[in-house]
Amino acid sequence: MYKLIDQVDVVRSKNSGPYELTFDIMFKDKGHFDAFVDKQVMTEAVFAQLYGINVDMVKSVISFAPSKAVKITIVRPMASGDLGEKDIYGAQQHSPLLGFTYTL
Repeated sequence: MYKLIDQVDVVRSKNSGPYELTFDIMFKDKGHFDAFVDKQVMTEAVFAQLYGINVDMVKSVISFAPSKAVKITIVRPMASGDLGEKDIYGAQQHSPLLGFTYTL
């Protein structure tokens, strides 16, 4: 069993425009990144379950080998800056990933 936070250098979230959020996961080493991607640990369905959202809100889960990164983009539940929205920059949405555990 692996804890994601132990295998990565960076986990962050940010706006990808006013209607989307992007999550970046950047791994420490290529071997673990490759296994994570090859085993399809993070899919649209897994991310949706982790965040308690409908799978159709997950726009993409893509990997980028040169930076050992996985990028997930979702539809924001509420547009950035809307009345009642609590994280205008989208920079505080990555916390569920910090406790994510998985097997390879």
